[in-house]
Amino acid sequence: MSGILRNIKGDKVIWLIVIILSIASLLAVYSSTGTLAYKYQSGNTEYYMIKHFLILMFGFALMYFAHRIKYTNYSRIFQIALYIAVPLLILTLIIGLSLHEAKRVIIVPIINLSFQTSDLAKLTLIMYLARLLTKKQEEIKDFKSAFIPLMVPVLIVCALILPANFSTAAMLFSTSLILMFIGRVKLKYLFSLMGISLGILIIFLLILYNLPGEKQGRLWTWKHRIEYFVNSDVEDVYQVEQSKIAIASGGLFGKGPGNSTQRNFLPHPYSDFIFSIIVEEYGLVGGGTIVLLYMMLFFRAVKIITKTPRKFGAFLTFGVSFSLVFQAMINMGVAVDLLPVTGQPLPLVSMGGTSIWFTSISIGIILSVSKEVRKEKQTNEGNYAEAQV
Repeated sequence: MSGILRNIKGDKVIWLIVIILSIASLLAVYSSTGTLAYKYQSGNTEYYMIKHFLILMFGFALMYFAHRIKYTNYSRIFQIALYIAVPLLILTLIIGLSLHEAKRVIIVPIINLSFQTSDLAKLTLIMYLARLLTKKQEEIKDFKSAFIPLMVPVLIVCALILPANFSTAAMLFSTSLILMFIGRVKLKYLFSLMGISLGILIIFLLILYNLPGEKQGRLWTWKHRIEYFVNSDVEDVYQVEQSKIAIASGGLFGKGPGNSTQRNFLPHPYSDFIFSIIVEEYGLVGGGTIVLLYMMLFFRAVKIITKTPRKFGAFLTFGVSFSLVFQAMINMGVAVDLLPVTGQPLPLVSMGGTSIWFTSISIGIILSVSKEVRKEKQTNEGNYAEAQV
């Protein structure tokens, strides 16, 4: 154990943020899975907490190994992974299973674990864009040689995610646009990409709208959620109302750990609406702390970016950190009824499997960049000291 601790490198504040979020996750999952335990595990309330603890521990192991790898090696690793992710997305559309009426997954038969292929696709696409933006900086203003190679994979990946999970596709597309903007891609090219994507979305929705009612699938859910959010006359969405009750009853300091009542009424309180349970039990102070932790995570990532001498490290850190914090803000925005229901989990907090593991890998990559930044700084300081002697 002491050997492992000595080998932990990178930004110590990020490590601390991850530990605090993981502890909050364990407490919230244990509290919110009581009904689930009585329904499926004969009242064994410790079952889901132990399972979640093991998933988090494996996530920490992935984070540790990811941060030990030099971040420049990820450029090659995830270039190959993108060619794996796209066929997996196609396979998921064909034979994937619906989970919680929102996500299409593939079940890993040996360990009976759901694998959401969009998690892999998100990370690989961000890696691909970071790599290509770095390589194309000298010709980034050129449409044919720079913008088209950037645009095509974004459209393909987001289009393949779209039928199964609209919110994930929209988040990934937005992250890609912002990353390309940071990478100095011309604004008129980005607006043209937005126009093309909007056209594809409209055609897709028109096709689905003209399908028989029983074949509309996710379209009905999207319509219902957006109509509820825009039009107050539409019948209230049950889960949002229960989430608002949980938050309102939490007050300043909350009801205390394990004293949530809305966990018995709120669908998926351990995943999509876990933030509501945190606010109910720990109040605005607890909820505000969670928000602050994600803001600190992004702040530390930006600080790493400003010190990174290599463009790939900067693009990579920004893309990965922005994606995580953006997802967190959307999850919490849904919980307080600022956004339509999306089904996005709260990174590192919501109960899950592969979503936690890919989040752990993402944070490990950020830590890898910070480790190399610190190493280069120490090397430069050593060289400067030798020159002075």
